[in-house]
Amino acid sequence: MPTVPLVPVRHDCRAVAGVTAAMADDRPSAERDRSRLDETAERAVRQVRHRGGQAGRIRARQWEVTLVISIQSGLAAAIAALIAQNLLGPGAHVFAPAAAVGTIATAIGTRARRTFELLGGVSLGIIIGDTLRFLLGSGPWQTGAVVALAIAVALLVAGRGGALVGQAGGTAVLISTLAPMERGLELPRIFDALVGGAVGLVVVALLLPINPLRVLDRAAAPIFAILCEQLAELAQAIRERDGDRTLLVLERLRATEGDLGRLHDALSGAEEVVTIAPARWHRRQQYHRYARSAEHLERLLLDSRAMARWSSTALQYDEPFPRELPEAISRLGRAVAEMRTECRVGDDPQRTRRLVEECAELAGRAAVSGVRTFGESLVTGLRTASSDLLRATGCDPDQANRMVRRAAGAGEAAIHPPVRRQLHRARPTRATRARRRAHLAARARNEGRAGLPARERPAR
Repeated sequence: MPTVPLVPVRHDCRAVAGVTAAMADDRPSAERDRSRLDETAERAVRQVRHRGGQAGRIRARQWEVTLVISIQSGLAAAIAALIAQNLLGPGAHVFAPAAAVGTIATAIGTRARRTFELLGGVSLGIIIGDTLRFLLGSGPWQTGAVVALAIAVALLVAGRGGALVGQAGGTAVLISTLAPMERGLELPRIFDALVGGAVGLVVVALLLPINPLRVLDRAAAPIFAILCEQLAELAQAIRERDGDRTLLVLERLRATEGDLGRLHDALSGAEEVVTIAPARWHRRQQYHRYARSAEHLERLLLDSRAMARWSSTALQYDEPFPRELPEAISRLGRAVAEMRTECRVGDDPQRTRRLVEECAELAGRAAVSGVRTFGESLVTGLRTASSDLLRATGCDPDQANRMVRRAAGAGEAAIHPPVRRQLHRARPTRATRARRRAHLAARARNEGRAGLPARERPAR
């Protein structure tokens, strides 16, 4: 039996990959649906874990704030009751501790305004109640008329509901119902409101003032964390060209409205503390620096959402991504983390600015490395975010934009150096000089024939 010669077979990797892909596409539809269901379930589990951890951190901060406010309220109520009993004479003086608790238990950052609203509401209720009681007398329908007028006037004065409206209506009820039976309710209620509001402010400002920077740091920590994490996640998703991950990044960045609301409340409360608490006056400069950074965090969040959306769309259209693009996004996330560290320590944000300039330079490199429509939008978003981050470090808008343009221009020049034209005048040859002399001589002869004075010949 003749032997068959062995012919070496050359394996083509691309062919093998194509066969493998074809085999994968030939899977049953149930198996494909099961794999998609598994991916969806895994993504949902990750999202639930993230939200659960975030909810736990929020609950811990709420417990701490609740403990501080409860201690402040109890102390203020005790001091207000003691002062009212010893200084305002005999009587129940219930409204003094109530006003103190109402001042402290209101939203942090509006306590001083709450105190003035209490005093204004009490005074308005007393004026309207006494006037209408004198004109209309006492009775059920007179009480209704007094309360209606007091509420209407308070709403016109305040423009919205609040302590002023509530105290105006409550005081009007007391005056119209109790004044006929018990004389002299007006002055004690005014003094009670004054004592309670003053005690509440003293407790907040002098005895137990909160640490404004700690409040700000705790409120801004979730936003800093989600920015750093999701920018790094977005960069990795672009490297791996994973559109589902970019959509997940967009969803997580959109779920920050509650954190932004808590940050605004913390800014208002910290501003109140550094304004009225002498023990915290030395924190004013550091507070203003932190507040400036926190103010631009919202813009940076909007920029990051736009970048995630453009990245997802670019992946859907199968646009190319230069390797500098995900590196620039990663560098932006590192700059955000560095800015938080420098804000907490109080250092000059030089490292943050250097990272931002590196981000802008990488964005400039990516812009001239072959991006398309949505890739160009992503580069624009990177430059906008870099400018906002520089403004958060204390740069004015013109300076921030100038730094970003300079860094991006350096990145573009590193990939495609600009063509430099050498502007110099060529030395005339002997034939050129001869033709010029002949031209000047002919022009002189023509001017002589026309009777014009001959011009001076230029020096040779």
